[in-house]
Amino acid sequence: MNSEEMAQTMQKITDNVKTIKNKTLVMSGKGGVGKSTVAVNLALALADEGYKTGLMDIDLHGPNVSRMVGLKKSPQVVEEQIFPPEVLPNLKVMSISSFIEEDAPVVWRGPMKTTAIYQFLGDVIWGELDFLVIDSPPGTGDEPLTILQTLIDVGALIVTTPQEVAIQDVKRAINLVKTMHRKILGLVENMSYLTCPKCGERIDLFGSGGGKRLSESFSIPLLASLPFDPRLVGLADNGQGIVTHMRGSQLEKAYRSMIYNLLQRVK
Repeated sequence: MNSEEMAQTMQKITDNVKTIKNKTLVMSGKGGVGKSTVAVNLALALADEGYKTGLMDIDLHGPNVSRMVGLKKSPQVVEEQIFPPEVLPNLKVMSISSFIEEDAPVVWRGPMKTTAIYQFLGDVIWGELDFLVIDSPPGTGDEPLTILQTLIDVGALIVTTPQEVAIQDVKRAINLVKTMHRKILGLVENMSYLTCPKCGERIDLFGSGGGKRLSESFSIPLLASLPFDPRLVGLADNGQGIVTHMRGSQLEKAYRSMIYNLLQRVK
């Protein structure tokens, strides 16, 4: 792509996403922290609260978002325009999984991944949205870097778990966002603890206090400490969300609190 083509692509993206009020990149330096779970349930919760929401899956090598939201419809492609399917009222979803066979590997290097993300931003007709939630793969590679470089008004939501092994890699993600001069909306400590279903005692599965220490170290607000709930496995496998299928639970209340805190940061 030469400089003229790049300029045209960037202008096309700028024009296409100007109807989206808030762009939120959900990222983490570490795999296995539940980043996609947070992204999916954040989007579902925002939609449930009445916000027009889009969910974009740029985890190109491991696209799980479609399965986690129960997406059955395919996008409509009209000439060069892609219309994302609505999973629920107020929620549109776009994932590379809609264009590949279920078990097919995505064998792409950097330039192809960047081009795909440009298409998601420039060719997908998102329409007017209050939030576009972007689920990225772990690490600081091409996918999150492309989003941070392309969307100057994007905010990053950083997901971690309490243990130091995760914290170490999450620091790298935080420093990437700071290097790119983008806003960090806050931290989310996922799988903070488990409440014993028999005695009610709190069990710190992965240690404790990591998210709080990270928050204090970087002066970034800790938006939520989300408890671990074994029921999440079944929900994700069956395309069901926390806010719709676990109403009144400790975890659902934690997500509602997270949304309230996030809304304060994007005002």
